[in-house]
Amino acid sequence: MSYSRFVAVGDSQTEGMCDGDDDTGYRGWADRLADELAGHNPELRYANLAVRGRTTRQIRDAQLAPAIALQPDLVAAPLGMNDVLASTPVSQVHDDLDFIYGELHKTGATVLISTFPNLARTVPIAKRIEARLLMVNAMMEEFAKRYEFVLVDLHAAPVLTDPRSWSPDRLHASPFGHERFAAGAAHALGLPGSDPEWGAALPPRPPLTIAQTITRETQWARTFFIPWMIRRIRGVSLGDGREPKRPDLTPVVPDTHHGPIPLQEPGRDERRG
Repeated sequence: MSYSRFVAVGDSQTEGMCDGDDDTGYRGWADRLADELAGHNPELRYANLAVRGRTTRQIRDAQLAPAIALQPDLVAAPLGMNDVLASTPVSQVHDDLDFIYGELHKTGATVLISTFPNLARTVPIAKRIEARLLMVNAMMEEFAKRYEFVLVDLHAAPVLTDPRSWSPDRLHASPFGHERFAAGAAHALGLPGSDPEWGAALPPRPPLTIAQTITRETQWARTFFIPWMIRRIRGVSLGDGREPKRPDLTPVVPDTHHGPIPLQEPGRDERRG
């Protein structure tokens, strides 16, 4: 099927955090999927309303109506990860998702959602939120069946439990991870030429020593986890005051700012210890 009006809603992953930078702009899996879709229909128009830090309730309140007003025939709406991290009551998350997905279903558009990778495999302290993440994943499966949505099962993809698919903060995908998510979405949509092995595991790396592991975890906590906790305690979000990067449906211009996708080796510096 060829799509002509593609709209993405969501948070930092869909905005494209850690795939690009403030100078070149953030790309992300949704932009990469738009490139793929435009290859099948050069007349494609694409909007991305996602903003980092947004919870499902905030997306319901600020992104849903503008997304519907754009009259999309394809919507990407993988939602809920910030609610998992923020310990939002599961019942509230379910109600908000049901409202959002119910309204999107009424549009007749194809709706693309996803499960989430198991963060506990890449962030050991995330073990405490694993049960909540699995509950949200179960919701995604429920809504996909109820509303006949297209589901990308990121939780079942071995490549997304590999640190090389993640940026140094371990919460946002690396450019390679975003590319794999886009490949999974293309396959779930049945796009011609999509990769059925998009989620396959990467070749293994030599294991870290105990000393290297301690160094890695200490550096990560100091650089990323502690600042994140401080922002959470203060009620501050990196998305405060930000507007969507692509609020209107516009043509998809071939990407010229980003080179080949690097397969990051997050353990390179860590192995020095």
